Amino acid sequence: MAQGEREETAARPAHPETVIRVRDLVVGFGRKLIINHLDLDVYRGQILGFVGASGAGKSVTMRTIIGLLPKQSGTIEVFGVNLDTATPEQRQAVERRWGVLFQNGALFSSLTVRQNIQFPMREYLRLSEPLLDELAAVKLEMVGLKPDVGDKYPSELSGGMTKRVALARALALDPEIVFLDEPTSGLDPIGAGDFDELIATLQRTLGLTVFMVTHDLDSLHTVCDRIAVIGDGKILVDGPMETMLASDHPWVKEYFSGKRSRAHAARRRSA
Repeated sequence: MAQGEREETAARPAHPETVIRVRDLVVGFGRKLIINHLDLDVYRGQILGFVGASGAGKSVTMRTIIGLLPKQSGTIEVFGVNLDTATPEQRQAVERRWGVLFQNGALFSSLTVRQNIQFPMREYLRLSEPLLDELAAVKLEMVGLKPDVGDKYPSELSGGMTKRVALARALALDPEIVFLDEPTSGLDPIGAGDFDELIATLQRTLGLTVFMVTHDLDSLHTVCDRIAVIGDGKILVDGPMETMLASDHPWVKEYFSGKRSRAHAARRRSA
């Protein structure tokens, strides 16, 4: 990200509006607890990088917030709405305000790209076919793809194109929050860098709040305003990259200041 952009990010309020508030969250499978009394805030207009060791519960936390996994206890509030006590209508109204990019895209293989992007629109909106086609083309343009990609099937797409189509579908209903599960996983370094730049551009132009599950150090360094590290079922460290680099927690220190991180820093200095 350019220096001016990082300065703009630094100028944002330290504690803007909380759009996702998680308190005392407990999630487990059988007798095994994955999330153990976790607290987390996500602030409006920020890109939050959610990081942790493999199996620490990154994707489990995200999927629990959006309602795909049940929790044992705790509260989840989105836009000030307690999702446990919300009526079906209130919950649906909240869900329309977020979009999700799942790991590996999770596109419907039997539908074209255009039909995949239109799927949320058909679920929630009553629009004519010409307008649906026009909106799908707009979403493709937003993620850097040409309208003719809409005629392709997922099997005809490259890994990078699949991620972009999945992002276009996540943006179908003009959400305020976008959940991204390992968005650069499986991409080569150039493709991952391009995708990070796309996320940063969309966040700025659309005013998005981004909850990004990732292990990509480049993403964490270049696009994330804040990072939350999960371990032992809780948030270990929460703050900007400077907080991560100053942490004495063994895993955090090794992850952000270990050999791979030092190599990463050397690459950035030579770029």
